[in-house]
Amino acid sequence: MSELRIGAHVDQEDPVAAALDRKAGLAQFFLGDPQGWKGPEVRYAGGAEALKAAAAAAQLDLYVHSPYVINVATSNNRIRIPSRKLLTQHMTAAAEVGAKALVVHGGHVLKADDPELGFENWVKTFERMELQIPVLIENTAGGDNAMARTFDRLGRLWERLADRCDMDRVGFCLDTCHAHAAGEELLGIVDRVKAITGRIDLVHANDSRDDFGSGADRHANLGAGRIDAEAIVAVVAAAGAPVVVETPNGVEGQAADIELLRGGLAG
Repeated sequence: MSELRIGAHVDQEDPVAAALDRKAGLAQFFLGDPQGWKGPEVRYAGGAEALKAAAAAAQLDLYVHSPYVINVATSNNRIRIPSRKLLTQHMTAAAEVGAKALVVHGGHVLKADDPELGFENWVKTFERMELQIPVLIENTAGGDNAMARTFDRLGRLWERLADRCDMDRVGFCLDTCHAHAAGEELLGIVDRVKAITGRIDLVHANDSRDDFGSGADRHANLGAGRIDAEAIVAVVAAAGAPVVVETPNGVEGQAADIELLRGGLAG
């Protein structure tokens, strides 16, 4: 476990420096406005090639998180079609900076829609994209009509994808806060996920400010929220995948979370 890459979600202006400040082995960041529809932008001085070179020199792995507004599952054409375009743009930009993968939320369908429509829209998304790097679908915290909140729904999504898509570059990102908020027990969660997806490519190791099953996506520093820190360490150990803390309180808070995980894994 000493070889496991552990890092943080950091500011996009200089993700390399931010990661080094936290003694992190990887950096996750946005490319542009996470709440907007404009195309991606590389804010690092010197652009994509400079960021790629700086990360390589620092021996850091990079991951890009796509904007929160993306929802390729919905039946609303005014959201779904721009979402596909924006997802493709961010995948290309992430590949240009040398990112290992692009993370995207599972999205949701409208209240009156059959979830099968959302699964079909995900299939069509991947059928129409050339995946330059892996795209990792992340489980989400809330929403009765979400594609990846509950694991029974996730299982149905994965069945549809596996039937018709090339799954070599379709992966999964497990968020501990989201699972807790969605009402999924962390005990044994890695085995349950792998029974569905066959893989965990990235772990978002986050505590939760809210109770089990709350549906609230509010992260806390490890040990400061409602999840036992040992349970989060156990998930990380079982998954054996790179780890990102998406926790508050800047350098100090995230560096402490990274150190807690490393200490827990070494113990």
